[in-house]
Amino acid sequence: MEKRISGKTGLLGLIGSPVGHSGSPAMYNYCFEKLGLDYAYLAFDIKVDEVAKAIEAIKTFRMRGCNVTMPCKNEAAKYMDELSPAARIIGAVNTIVNEDGRLIGHITDGQGFVDNLRDHGVEITGKKIIVCGGGGAAAAIQVQCALEGAREISIFNIKDAFFERTLQTAEKIRQEKPECIINVYDIADIEKMREEIASSDILANATIVGMKPMDNESVVKDVAMFRSGLVVVDAVYNPKETKMLREAKAAGCICIDGQGMLVWQGAEAFKLYTGQEMPVEEVKELFFS
Repeated sequence: MEKRISGKTGLLGLIGSPVGHSGSPAMYNYCFEKLGLDYAYLAFDIKVDEVAKAIEAIKTFRMRGCNVTMPCKNEAAKYMDELSPAARIIGAVNTIVNEDGRLIGHITDGQGFVDNLRDHGVEITGKKIIVCGGGGAAAAIQVQCALEGAREISIFNIKDAFFERTLQTAEKIRQEKPECIINVYDIADIEKMREEIASSDILANATIVGMKPMDNESVVKDVAMFRSGLVVVDAVYNPKETKMLREAKAAGCICIDGQGMLVWQGAEAFKLYTGQEMPVEEVKELFFS
């Protein structure tokens, strides 16, 4: 019989669809038990048109908070009483904290990226970074890097119907952090990418390239672009070592995989909920080794 659940146990959860594959309940509940915190975490399959009711339920059930996954991140942001700086710029949330009925929306993906770099001894302050991608994770990385003091950010994205959104995100970053230089390029412009990588400290892939069924592809089309000492980071966490990372490693780059970003963004949310540090090393060993 479960002895950890009591009449006072606080409820946290995950909303989005699908959520049946999510590892978040196991990760958070393990950490709550490990630290002796009286919370329970459940996943709820919520479609976009159900978000408003789900947000109301957070208040009704006096939940401590909730994580938000696709496709609900942008919709959930509309119902927040307050947004963190990053969430405000992006217009999306992945973490909701209930402060006595006042809902505060955060986006922890970018913080997870920066903390993962830091965990590997790499600081973003004063650096030039290339971010490939213009979706939700890419935007979160771009915004957080600017907020953390990156000197310059060069964004490479597919020049499709969503390219305008990438330009809009870049403009919002310029308004928020005018001292940070923001460039936006077509990812098909190989020579421009070659030129930008040559003058960058960090290269990050935040596209789906590298995941199945594109696990035999890389956003870097010419391995000669890699050089010894360049920090190469992939937001893709399955597979752990993508084609880009394999080729970068062979060229002497400092390689960082996406599993750490996944753990650290969860750790940031955990701290927002509980005020305590997640036992990150144990979580890595148990869930990602």
